Amino acid sequence: MNHDDLPSDLVGCLRSASRVAVLTGAGVSAESGIPTFRDAQTGLWAKHDPMQLASPEGFDADPGLVWDWYQWRRKLIAESNPNAGHFALAEMAQHFDGFVLVTQNVDGFHQLAGSEGVLELHGNIQRSVCSKTRKLIEPDWLARHADARPPPSPHHAQGLARPDVVWFGEALPEATLDAAFSAAGECDLMIVAGTAGAVQPAASLPFVARESGARVLGINPETTGISRIAEWHLAGPGATWLPALARVMSNT
Repeated sequence: MNHDDLPSDLVGCLRSASRVAVLTGAGVSAESGIPTFRDAQTGLWAKHDPMQLASPEGFDADPGLVWDWYQWRRKLIAESNPNAGHFALAEMAQHFDGFVLVTQNVDGFHQLAGSEGVLELHGNIQRSVCSKTRKLIEPDWLARHADARPPPSPHHAQGLARPDVVWFGEALPEATLDAAFSAAGECDLMIVAGTAGAVQPAASLPFVARESGARVLGINPETTGISRIAEWHLAGPGATWLPALARVMSNT
């Protein structure tokens, strides 16, 4: 796609916008071959309930099982790369006075593609923290204790390494969530890509933006709940449409 395929009023909005907020979901990373949380429950993992694999209770009951599950997912991510959508967002950021990227994804691909200051609502699977103190555990410590499943924590005698992600029953990081809602309330344009808007509280961000006077653009192969408030809906993957938006800005 190129910018000639975009609605002319959307092109005008992009070129006149000052503050842009972006919300991305699993669909953006799925285009890199990263399965969504549920889609990753295949093969050996299909027999496990999500609560066994992604909850504090599941971790307490069988930390080895949970650690192995996340190690397997990390391996899938390590074998993949950011796609054109990730790189397009990093490029677009330099063209606006304000640009805030909020993601529900935990793979860290936005940062790998060059985006800075990403608001990770659900954490980052590449980081590990102490299960007791939530302090970050350095990669070299994990490497020295790689035979343990999971490695012990250097921060607490009873602590274990766990992925720095938000599990079922856990609250989203308050400061990150506050920053995301502030960005939604202050933007001129909000771009929502690769998410159906079914998971709260992230699903409320486009509505906050719209109520605050921003225009909303939805990018998704399917019509979603966000589509009814979006001024524009681009049917297709982010890896197709986001580079077209970036080209609009690079030609400004």
